[in-house]
Amino acid sequence: MEKKIINGIAVGTKETKNIMTKSNSPLGGYCVNPYVGCPHACRYCYASFMKRFTGHTEEWGKFMDVKDWPAIKDPRKYAGEFVNIGTVTDGYNPLEETYGRTRRVLEELKDSGAELLICTKSDLVLRDLDLLKEINQKNRLTVSWSINTLDEDFKNDMDEAVSIERRLAAMKQVYDAGIRTVCFISPVFPGITDIESIFLRTREQCDLVWLENLNLRGGFKKTIMDYIAEKYPDLLPLYEQIYNRKDRSYFEDLEKKAEAMAAQYGCRFVDNQTPYERVEKGHPTIVNYFYHEEIRGSDNTGKRSRKPAHTEQ
Repeated sequence: MEKKIINGIAVGTKETKNIMTKSNSPLGGYCVNPYVGCPHACRYCYASFMKRFTGHTEEWGKFMDVKDWPAIKDPRKYAGEFVNIGTVTDGYNPLEETYGRTRRVLEELKDSGAELLICTKSDLVLRDLDLLKEINQKNRLTVSWSINTLDEDFKNDMDEAVSIERRLAAMKQVYDAGIRTVCFISPVFPGITDIESIFLRTREQCDLVWLENLNLRGGFKKTIMDYIAEKYPDLLPLYEQIYNRKDRSYFEDLEKKAEAMAAQYGCRFVDNQTPYERVEKGHPTIVNYFYHEEIRGSDNTGKRSRKPAHTEQ
């Protein structure tokens, strides 16, 4: 497969028979990933495991395949189904501006009657605001931005996506256009991510605040642990406690803090659900999505299969 280098990214193409894939995520439904790989190069990205199956020799964040697929013949087949756009890539990564695959998906699904969720770290979504407003008139539509810090220096250490300020500005513009928005505080870095500060910064421009813990596994566990040791050495004992000794008390306490925060600011607090709703401005629903491996297969029912607390000394 011939590749070309664009802004340091090895870009190829990939033919796929069907862009719609059944999802095994806790939310169920379908997932759509118009690209393989992601130039955001997030250091903590769980999707980096895909490199084992793609045959790429480049490091994660330095390759991307642009998918092509037969047109979705019967979009109404997905009426009432949940469709998550961007589960192992960001559909609005910088190369979307050139290739437009995410816009193509949205055009194909705009009359489907599906419940669409777009997950991004980008403000390129504003390019398609006209289309999003059209979709929003006929379907349930949500746009979610990942924001786990207000510190641009920490953000720059972790990913190559646009600034936090640009994400926040895009969220406000989409929200003001009458489209449901989500602030996805993920992943929560223990001792670094300030969930209340982010909540206060976004509460008047989103309908839901979604909390997810940092999971460390595979090759990037060492990457993150080494980073903490270098940049936040005072937090290293906490990270060893959580990620080497499996102590969940930090996130259990954070659950309680989030629930208390919801009560303080007059917000609904739910566990393992992402209810579709528009809420009174300034009172977004807060979702506890910590340890979501316990809720895989729950189809967004709120049922959690919680394991007994375990701490290795």
